Amino acid sequence: MTQQLPEQEQQQKNIYRTALISSVIVVGMFGFAFALVPLYNLICDVTGINSLFTQEKRVRIDADDIQIDQSRLIKLEFDATINGNLDWEFKPSLRSASVHPGQKMQTTYLLKNNTDQVITTQSIPGVTPWQATEFIKKVECFCFTTQTLQPGEAKEMGLTYVIDPQLPEQYTTVTLSYTIMNLDRDSVIKGGQQGPQNVAVLNK
Repeated sequence: MTQQLPEQEQQQKNIYRTALISSVIVVGMFGFAFALVPLYNLICDVTGINSLFTQEKRVRIDADDIQIDQSRLIKLEFDATINGNLDWEFKPSLRSASVHPGQKMQTTYLLKNNTDQVITTQSIPGVTPWQATEFIKKVECFCFTTQTLQPGEAKEMGLTYVIDPQLPEQYTTVTLSYTIMNLDRDSVIKGGQQGPQNVAVLNK
């Protein structure tokens, strides 16, 4: 009897310890999930990747107010990536363009849904080098809103931009990239649609 009592006490301590550890883990996971959004936005600010709330990045430019710097040319490269193993096609219509700072330019990205499901997507922009981010002014961008495609549908999505003439002269080449992701959480949880396309093929 005297031996059983310490064993019961030890078992109760083990149960208590396990419950305490589990509680700490749950609280920690909740706290981590709660911190994901501000953490993501902080990373976006540091790396030059715009946050999900890209509507705030829209600018309005009056053609009469644009001062074009004819003395400089900036090589702007376009890149595209698909987040996840998804049977989509996503690529820029142009791989690169040479533009004068202050020159209003337009281009497009192509998106095709090769699946048999309706998809809703969001594109997250990024700029390399990140120091040039604030000098890329988007007048119109498909990243401002979600894009919904029917099965087999293809869409040409517009991008209108201006490079601020205040861009430091040391930056002669800037890469504008977009990562497109699936907003269907159920599909993401199940592993997404199967397909070979997970990284966009650039304009050929």
